[in-house]
Amino acid sequence: MSDAFDLSGKVALVTGASQGLGRRFAAVLAEHGAVVGLAARQVEKLQDLEHEIVTAGGRAASVALDITALPAIEQAFERVEQALGPVDVLVNNAGVAVSKGVLEQTEADWDAVIDTNLKGAFFAAQAAARRMASRGGGSIVNIASVLALDVVGHLAPYAASKGGIWQLTRTMALELARAKVRVNALAPGYMTTEINRDFLATEAGQRMLRKIPQRRFGGPEDLDGALLLLASDASRYMTGSIIVVDGGFMLT
Repeated sequence: MSDAFDLSGKVALVTGASQGLGRRFAAVLAEHGAVVGLAARQVEKLQDLEHEIVTAGGRAASVALDITALPAIEQAFERVEQALGPVDVLVNNAGVAVSKGVLEQTEADWDAVIDTNLKGAFFAAQAAARRMASRGGGSIVNIASVLALDVVGHLAPYAASKGGIWQLTRTMALELARAKVRVNALAPGYMTTEINRDFLATEAGQRMLRKIPQRRFGGPEDLDGALLLLASDASRYMTGSIIVVDGGFMLT
């Protein structure tokens, strides 16, 4: 089975690859043999990652992508395929959050989160699925969250978007199974990244830590195994699944 995790010969596109979990996802896929398309709005950061991958002996290509602009999604796929070849794996990672109470969330807040996390993710998955179905299959990995299945305060649009990702994953998996397009989701718990490191160090963050049975926040590297499983042929009989990686948080 060890060979089943090998991604050599696969082309993977990672959205939101400029920082945080997306950056780690792209690097890990490259380390395991994939040729990687890097997509995000911050192209300069993508180019730094591309340089790192190429220096390590891999192949990568950077493309600008604002996932809330639907024509840009199609353009990103076209540019990656021109540079690297047909996309076999999509890691649907781009996402944002607005932390406010329910009574303070505005229409602009709602639209920013839903347009990125749910609408953009759907149309990115659709663009990937159309290509994969026409070529005999592929793997779509949607990045959800433990908040797809549980809730905390001050993140109502985010929780709604990630709950939507869970149902989107199941619906697409059902419809696309006969086309050999697998659609699964990865649901991280609380992972320390540059985006949330300062918050997790606060008293509020430490209260959250005490709810995690393993008594630690995860790191991006803690998602490597689940990501490789879903991206590779090792999960060839999995579709419509959600893998929770949270240190036991949901047990509480």
